[in-house]
Amino acid sequence: MNYRLTQYAHGGGCACKIPPGELEEVVRGLAGTQPIDPVGELLVGLDDGDDAAAVQIAHGTALIATTDFFTPVVDDAYDWGRITAANALSDVYAMGGRPVVAVNLLGWPREVLPFELAAEVLRGGLEVCGAAACHLAGGHSVDDPEPKYGLAVTGVADPNRLLRNDAGKPGVALSLTKPLGIGVLNSRHKATGERFDEAIEVMTTLNAAAAAAALAAGVECATDVTGFGLLGHLYKMARASDVTAVIDAAAVPYLAGARDALAAGYVSGGTRRNLEWVAPHTDLSAVDEDEALLLADAQTSGGLLIAGEIAGAPVIGELVPRGEHAVVVR
Repeated sequence: MNYRLTQYAHGGGCACKIPPGELEEVVRGLAGTQPIDPVGELLVGLDDGDDAAAVQIAHGTALIATTDFFTPVVDDAYDWGRITAANALSDVYAMGGRPVVAVNLLGWPREVLPFELAAEVLRGGLEVCGAAACHLAGGHSVDDPEPKYGLAVTGVADPNRLLRNDAGKPGVALSLTKPLGIGVLNSRHKATGERFDEAIEVMTTLNAAAAAAALAAGVECATDVTGFGLLGHLYKMARASDVTAVIDAAAVPYLAGARDALAAGYVSGGTRRNLEWVAPHTDLSAVDEDEALLLADAQTSGGLLIAGEIAGAPVIGELVPRGEHAVVVR
């Protein structure tokens, strides 16, 4: 029997994230709380919505901790495992770190889907962790009405070379290391079963090389583009850095078929909520609603958004002194 995994969940991938505005209300008040006699100093926490937590421990090392999991974004179990693992590891790379060890997080409807498919999901995750030189050891599973998979990842970094979203400075270019359009293509895949090989290739590509190139170029500010879309993650970066981000819409790269998927109406609720959240803080007067939706498209395992330039990544805009809006699209 052929199982279409995307049909066993209400949504898919990072488009299932709790809307950013609602999430900020949930975690409000949690920042700044200190434990008793901690092992290390918290360098990055909840304050600015960075990609992962960072704690300085002995010997000048920063420990990076993150987790990410979601419902199926594609129908193939093995591909879903690879995509999810690459997405979880991305948070470590987005902080300028290297993943060291991960554990599985698996929710499975055991009376609905065979465990052979779960094994394929785990195999995909193991392969990607292996390619990342990251140990994958054990984890936790629950009986869940919807299939869910992800990783909890621990990594290390130089505490003096962290990539943070509050370190942007005026006059610095903005680069994007992967094309947009993953969200609308995944929505089309869920609705029609069409397979988009380029999107799968992009989602399973690690951000390791991009992070290494950013560090080598002396970059200090970066984030990855996932469920809140380019506009959402850019808004968080601009807000944290007290700058305005100016985007050249014509310079933003897209996957083949993304505009056709948008025109056919394959836009997730998460993408629309992203746009609604950023609209009050963004000047979108130069683009129409379709272009704005693509810029807010909820990505899964997207690229790095870098305040700086690296080889092979298109420059899509720049940071300027803070103006009326946090983000300006031209």
